Amino acid sequence: MKLERIILSVAIFLCISAKGQTLFSPNGNLKAEFALALQDDDNILCYSVRYKNEQVILNSSLGIDYWKTPDTFKISGIREISRTSKDTVWIPLYGERNQIRDHYNAMEIAMEDSLNPRRSVHLQVRAYNEGIAFRYFIPEHPDGGEYLHITSEKTQFTMPEGTKAWFTPLAQATYQLLPLSNWPTECERPLTMELPDKLFVCLTEAQMVNYSRTLFSLDPNKKNTVTCSMYGCVDEITPFNTPWRVIMVAEKPGDLLQHDDLILNLNPASKLKDADWIKPGKVMREMTISTAGAMQLVDFAVKRHLQYIHFDAGWYGFEYSSESNATQVSPKLDFRRQGGLDLPQVINYARSKGIGVFLYVNQRELAKQLDELLPLYQSWGISGLKFGFVQVGSHRWTTWLHEAVEKCAKYHLMVDIHDDYRPTGFSRTFPNLMTQEGILGNEAMPDASHNCVLPYTRFVAGPADYTICYYRQKSIHPNARRVIQTTSAHQLALSVVYYSPLEWLYWYDKPTDSHDEPELEFFDRVPTVWDDTRVLAGEIGKYIVVARRSGNTWFMGCITGNDGRKLNVPLDFLDPDKTYVAHIFSDGGVEIKTATKVKVSRYLVNRKTTIEMSLKDSGGEADFFVSATPDDMRNIKNYKDE
Repeated sequence: MKLERIILSVAIFLCISAKGQTLFSPNGNLKAEFALALQDDDNILCYSVRYKNEQVILNSSLGIDYWKTPDTFKISGIREISRTSKDTVWIPLYGERNQIRDHYNAMEIAMEDSLNPRRSVHLQVRAYNEGIAFRYFIPEHPDGGEYLHITSEKTQFTMPEGTKAWFTPLAQATYQLLPLSNWPTECERPLTMELPDKLFVCLTEAQMVNYSRTLFSLDPNKKNTVTCSMYGCVDEITPFNTPWRVIMVAEKPGDLLQHDDLILNLNPASKLKDADWIKPGKVMREMTISTAGAMQLVDFAVKRHLQYIHFDAGWYGFEYSSESNATQVSPKLDFRRQGGLDLPQVINYARSKGIGVFLYVNQRELAKQLDELLPLYQSWGISGLKFGFVQVGSHRWTTWLHEAVEKCAKYHLMVDIHDDYRPTGFSRTFPNLMTQEGILGNEAMPDASHNCVLPYTRFVAGPADYTICYYRQKSIHPNARRVIQTTSAHQLALSVVYYSPLEWLYWYDKPTDSHDEPELEFFDRVPTVWDDTRVLAGEIGKYIVVARRSGNTWFMGCITGNDGRKLNVPLDFLDPDKTYVAHIFSDGGVEIKTATKVKVSRYLVNRKTTIEMSLKDSGGEADFFVSATPDDMRNIKNYKDE
């Protein structure tokens, strides 16, 4: 009893002393406060977050449940608190901008074990202007590394009354705006929430490389409280870091997307010394898995300024069959394909035209013989792989997947991961991981309102392979099983609104679908990586306007949800000393004689111009702006002069 009283008194003393431990963002807008508190005879570390003195995260608990042989860690107090700051700029290999600022204040809280004072658990915290991030660090015991068995997290996020969340149960599912009560199941990351004081919060994770995927659920014992829900246990050896838990805060929903570099900043710098072989670009899928179809697609790729063609599932046989072998083209192709594929001939022809080749491989084949496949594929001369039907969530498969990406880098292979994998910034460390699915994209043909939720939710985590379509419309394919639910201009604009260094275009289309519609100039010109990005306006689920710059050319994409709207968009992002030609691609009517009904207009504009958009239901507009030449100044009308 005497010992218990001593521990209790120490806990109370430390709780009082720890209440003054606050961490501010560099601009002072965000404030995180930490303190020890006594709960059920155990000390727990609690925290809260404010933005401009508005409560963002109310008093919430922190901690992880784990055991080390032979004892369980129990906090007796705070051993040490250290503080640092950082303000640097780094140059990404590619991205949404050509430089990224990494600016934060940091604090590390070392908590002592009541059962063994030589043990400790550290909470590492960073405060950025864009949000708060923290993770748990278990240092190596003075006597050497110890076995860890992490079973769950105690991390909570207690939100203000009236908060609503953009809930989705799966990585490839639709969203709905729900209160923080009675969720049908766990929620995927990132979790974007609307606070009653008009602030926006996004909860997500970063550097989830060697851990168990963590989703979000509601705490049944604490109102308005979101908790971390681990897929399964983690078995490791100290020293060990958990992934970062991230709380992004913004006054406008578009600022969450504008500041998504925060996720990259929470990951280590690139480990690749030679990265010249990593080349972003546009990709089109070869639908027939045949030599003739592939040759035709290569020619189409050259014509339409694409950089890659892609052979999807089926080239080595039925992907779910244990008899299929991804070391060779199968004489028994997937029953859905035409057959007759001479892959070496196609690769050589493509390379002679400056076109690279991607191959799809199911994870069952990758897991079975990855170390044999990668040098083989390098010898074939392909550019990269799409990992298919990957298992995600468990500690085992999470670790395997990231190690596989690292191995691909050794053989100069770029990677696109499909299915439920969602990014947490690993592409900074291994930039050959170009993109990933983890999204309900055009494979499922979602509606326009869903497309207007994605920029504020899924894309905050990082790039996504949405598989943009174009010709899959009822007017062109009357018997199509899957039909685009948006206008053609909406699909054009997605290539700017949605960021992906490898952008799959024309997903369900074939070269023969194209009749050289004039608006294809936009897909021809649009790049996949950028020097600058501006999120200009938007509301979650309703619309978004994004402008991105490549060199001296600006591209702008605007999409609306299921309901049409009128927007006035100032062009104040343009260079103030230049006149530009605005190439505007909007949804037209019966006066447009093409099947896609896209109107193409050209006007002179400058920084003072405001573009007036009249967007149809499920519509959009795609524009690009190039410096005007003297001939342009003479022959093209000023905007609104007509």
